[in-house]
Amino acid sequence: MKNYYETDPEFMERFENFTFNEVVNEQEQTLDDFTRYMAIISTLLGCQGIDEFKTMLIGAYHFGVTPIEMKEIVYQAVAYLGIGRVLPFLHAVNDFCKKRGIKLPLENQATTTLENRLEKGIEAQAAIFGEHMKEAWKNDHINRWLAANCFGDYYTRS
Repeated sequence: MKNYYETDPEFMERFENFTFNEVVNEQEQTLDDFTRYMAIISTLLGCQGIDEFKTMLIGAYHFGVTPIEMKEIVYQAVAYLGIGRVLPFLHAVNDFCKKRGIKLPLENQATTTLENRLEKGIEAQAAIFGEHMKEAWKNDHINRWLAANCFGDYYTRS
């Protein structure tokens, strides 16, 4: 953002004041820095702000967000945003890790297998939404995909 200090100093003054003064010093604001940075990189992923996402990974890491947590944020987004929207962010986290000498792949976080992902996803849905979800996956392929992929593959991750 350094060029913006030259080309848009008024914008940078207001942006920095709001972001790094008002937001973080708001009374009764309950987010610690770790949680704030997790929310920031999640939001940037959701809005497709790849350039700022790359910058905020540095701050997130500084405030204790681990490479595993960074990757999990990206992995969790696949079911909601799709691989086409998420892949550039996975590349960004991988590049971030490589530049810091963090060995890839990171420790596996899956808690399901290809054989039990549907079952575990159904269990997760039932625990969250109620017992009626134990049969919902049978209604159509979309409900089966939600149970197996969204909940079984991603939600169940450690």
